[in-house]
Amino acid sequence: MATPRWLDERQQHVWQGYLHVNQELFAFLEQQLARESGLSGADYKVLHPLSEVPGGLVRARELGSEIGWDRSRLSHHLSRMERRGLVAREECAEDARGLMVRLTKLGRRAIEEAAPAHAEAVQRCFFDLLSKDEVETMAAVFDRVLDNLKREKA
Repeated sequence: MATPRWLDERQQHVWQGYLHVNQELFAFLEQQLARESGLSGADYKVLHPLSEVPGGLVRARELGSEIGWDRSRLSHHLSRMERRGLVAREECAEDARGLMVRLTKLGRRAIEEAAPAHAEAVQRCFFDLLSKDEVETMAAVFDRVLDNLKREKA
């Protein structure tokens, strides 16, 4: 077994800062979202990609993959959202075993009403604090890390 490459003091500071920012920012944004719209962060995570596709219809497997949820978690959350009228599940026309998720009119209204305040909170709490160069640097770093993670998984 190779000798571990421990984080130096600066790396440890950056890593812990990243973890804390991630935790605190998501918690703040989830609270703001619930307070302003009544949607949970999980609701928003499901509704957003549905609102971006024509017809608001996506294969459940693709939706789960896009938002990083396993089938069970997605199924349980879709059941809760379906009871509230935000989404509807339908059989897949091409594959009897497949399942489609459709954004309902109520779901579209919910995401359209929630999105402006959510986007403003993201701007205020994150992007307003960064210069244009810092945003470009972060985009490059995140793209590189995500590309590396895809290779590591393969």
